[in-house]
Amino acid sequence: MPEPLSVITPIEFLKGIGPKRAEALVEDLGIRTCGDLLFHLPFRYEDRTRFHRVAEAVPGPVQLQLRGTIRKVNEVKQKRGRRLEAEFFDEDGDRLPLVWFKGVQWVARNLPVGQPCVIWGKVSDYKGGRNMAHPEVLSLSEAQSASSLHPVYSSTERLGRFGLNSGGLGKAVQRLMAQLRKVHGPEWIQETLPAGILSMRGMPGLTSALEQVHQPEDSNAERLGRFRLKFEEFLFLQLLLVQHRNQQTQDLPGECFVEVGAMFNRFYKDRIPFELTGAQKRVIREIREDTRHGHHMNRLLQGDVGSGKTMVALLTALLAIDNGCQACIMAPTEILAQQHLAGFREMLGDLPIRVELLTGSVKKADRKPILEGLEAGTVQLLVGTHAVLEPKVIFHRLGLVVIDEQHRFGVAQRARLWSKAQIPPHVLVMTATPIPRTLSMTVYGDLDVSVIDELPPGRKPIRTVHRTDAQRLGVFSFIREQVEQGRQIYVVYPLIEESAQLDHKDLMDGYEGLTRHFPPPDFRISIVHGRMKPEDKDAEMQRFVNGVTQIMVATTVIEVGVNVPNASVMVIESAERFGLSQLHQLRGRVGRGANQSFCVLMSGKELGKEARRRLETMCRTQDGFEIAEVDLELRGPGDLMGTKQSGVLDLKVADLVKDRALLEDARDIARRILREDAELKAPQHALLKTGVERLRAARPDWSRIS
Repeated sequence: MPEPLSVITPIEFLKGIGPKRAEALVEDLGIRTCGDLLFHLPFRYEDRTRFHRVAEAVPGPVQLQLRGTIRKVNEVKQKRGRRLEAEFFDEDGDRLPLVWFKGVQWVARNLPVGQPCVIWGKVSDYKGGRNMAHPEVLSLSEAQSASSLHPVYSSTERLGRFGLNSGGLGKAVQRLMAQLRKVHGPEWIQETLPAGILSMRGMPGLTSALEQVHQPEDSNAERLGRFRLKFEEFLFLQLLLVQHRNQQTQDLPGECFVEVGAMFNRFYKDRIPFELTGAQKRVIREIREDTRHGHHMNRLLQGDVGSGKTMVALLTALLAIDNGCQACIMAPTEILAQQHLAGFREMLGDLPIRVELLTGSVKKADRKPILEGLEAGTVQLLVGTHAVLEPKVIFHRLGLVVIDEQHRFGVAQRARLWSKAQIPPHVLVMTATPIPRTLSMTVYGDLDVSVIDELPPGRKPIRTVHRTDAQRLGVFSFIREQVEQGRQIYVVYPLIEESAQLDHKDLMDGYEGLTRHFPPPDFRISIVHGRMKPEDKDAEMQRFVNGVTQIMVATTVIEVGVNVPNASVMVIESAERFGLSQLHQLRGRVGRGANQSFCVLMSGKELGKEARRRLETMCRTQDGFEIAEVDLELRGPGDLMGTKQSGVLDLKVADLVKDRALLEDARDIARRILREDAELKAPQHALLKTGVERLRAARPDWSRIS
């Protein structure tokens, strides 16, 4: 065993663990070292101040605590394996049978038979009597030294068979802290925060904080200990992100866009047929300031559907072109790329700018002059999909990359853009999925963030209503009225075919039903789903875009990638099955023209609490940031935007939803510290420097490529 015992000691060397239990701890809970075990914190506490007698122990869901002695332990063979039976007698001499079906050998070896002990568990009815299955058993000395607030740890069924259920894990933690105390003294773990920060926030040291969380004297001590651990986690994360952002801004070179030249000015003055919103102007000023000093820009642009992000992207591209650079705008789907191309060419009009499209379906003969133009620099603006990332695509001088709907592109794919320019191109990533402030500060904490938080004037709010299946005929009548007025309709389903497991309206059944209610030739219906061949899907979408069909029946493949100003109604079937951000994205497919638009959320009559809240939120507000906050609260950060897959949000103690104020406090302190000491070289910041370096070594460098 490594000497002395410390937080980096492999967990198998902790007394009572060994290789087999260590393997299970790694696989089930990710606990590899003694330090990992220390930071596997209780998720709740049980009040164990009261003791019951066997005579008053009533069967039910409430766990009870009894004091007495275990006798008559017996292993019994059964069809599958063995069970362990024992008899417990309290101080009155009353008997309660105990039984274990899992971890029998381990339990049998560790029962304090014939000695005073304490048991904890649920009493059940059994063959006309009572018993207690799988009770937690503590020796009297263990129970007396334990806190009245008893910690409960998350575990697994397999770990339970090894005796490492909640109680077993608690004993392992107590054993570890006792051994560390014996080896290292009262302050048995090295402090990680400077004394100045601890005193400024009135927080305990790390040793005390862990003791207060694992074995709290009372609820106030537990809260204070946990507060300190959460604060530390947020502080080191924010120090890392802010430091990375500062270093990137100062040290990473970028093309210098000094001029606001002829193309930008002519387009701004002569080609924009409307007044930009104040938010659009503010964002353009921020981008202009980013790109004029020769430092690399890495900016996230958030804005609801229809807020004018594409116009900001085009103006930024013109800024690059005016300074002798090329710009590339990447879209997640071919049809959206085609719409961008058509829109840009129409808006640019007679300005001498060559705009080309590069997607997977561009034929070889058409592709050759585009690639030659890119390499020669005669193609100034490229619109494309993933095809832009191919090695054959070589730019003359790529100065700007705009990524639309950034979560649709993988980090590794985006990284390949960096190899296409000697000086890393400025990066502007755009999303119509508003990101809650807390998530933005954590996932994108080292990006500059711009927000377009107002819609263009004259844009009518989309009226959103909730209807049940019983009101379907009324919805059909409304669809008929809209089609007769010349409008187009989306009807979105969550599934393609009927599912035996999920009671959804499926797309194929819905298509047949709509065809019966809206028969040809008076009505024409498109159908689009993810299992179609790409060319068939694009053809069907194009028919709808061109107005050949009036109703599009689709799955969520139309969540991004379709812009049809004439579409005025979005009907979402089984809306209770969609997440809030998906509902918001789908609703954003309508409301793009001058006509009043509508979103109809269809559901069954019976709704769960969360589903009802999602639908009520959609009907109440169109504020994407409010919707994003509710979504974060309901789903948690791990399920939003694929953050779990990115390895970014591996917070062990803190909670982005519950601890928002603490996160902002930690970020403010991190900024203040780094303003005074950018590289954490001051002696009083030595602990912070060590913590940041440890965190940096453990994390992928995902941020530089947004």
